[in-house]
Amino acid sequence: MNQPGMHEDFAQNLRLLCTYYKSIAEVCRRLNINRPQFNRYLGGQYKPSANTLRRICEFFGVEVHEILLPHGQFERLVQVRPQSSSTPDSTTSQACSHLDQLSRIGSHGLERYLGYYFEYYLSMSTPGKLLRNLVCLESHDGQVVFQRTERMRPHAGEPACHNRYQGIACLLSDRLFLTDYETLNHHEITQTILFPSFRNRISRLTGLKIGVSDNSERMPCCARVVYEYLGQEIRIRKALALCGLYDVDDPAIEQSIRNSVRNDMSVGEMLFRARH
Repeated sequence: MNQPGMHEDFAQNLRLLCTYYKSIAEVCRRLNINRPQFNRYLGGQYKPSANTLRRICEFFGVEVHEILLPHGQFERLVQVRPQSSSTPDSTTSQACSHLDQLSRIGSHGLERYLGYYFEYYLSMSTPGKLLRNLVCLESHDGQVVFQRTERMRPHAGEPACHNRYQGIACLLSDRLFLTDYETLNHHEITQTILFPSFRNRISRLTGLKIGVSDNSERMPCCARVVYEYLGQEIRIRKALALCGLYDVDDPAIEQSIRNSVRNDMSVGEMLFRARH
């Protein structure tokens, strides 16, 4: 049972690592851990779960067994480590800073794209099928973030499962860049590049998606993609019920969308290109 003070060495070690950052709030934001829970770790009241402890250690650049050492021993270890292993001036921290700055620069002009979309492309893991997903773009803390949800049914008659991806969106030089990661196993990053819309009302966006097939093959793939705008308020459960795998000639998917996601190449094309 967790009691105050029973994890004091871990708490002292964690407090020491946090001193290398501007604030506790910054650490919580980067780790995506809520502040009240993190304060319990700092106070020695609770020890994180194995998964959370691993994330904390990876963030600070220490091993799990090291952060549990007696505080004096851990303090000496941190002092002799190269600065790049534990300080906010490290390469990792600089990379995060660059990405944060890029996403904020790229958020200008994205307001009109906020809302819900159906995403269509030929499935990378189930050849011969067309996949319809639900995507939501929203503004958060000066950035535009999004969640992409896949509704998959492994076998007929089994309940559907949902794969969720989270990421950031940027508008850079008249192109929309959406980069996300798979939130459950953290084993996949996907990038989508879309043409923007110059019409008064957004209806569809087209472009390319690159990722890996979600199966044992994990083959890197590229596919044409269509985003169909649904609005800023929708019936989410109803929209999710319409997501999933479809036959490529299924009339439930509009013919124009089926044509737009075909992955054919014209004679003479040397690169796989997006199409308006």
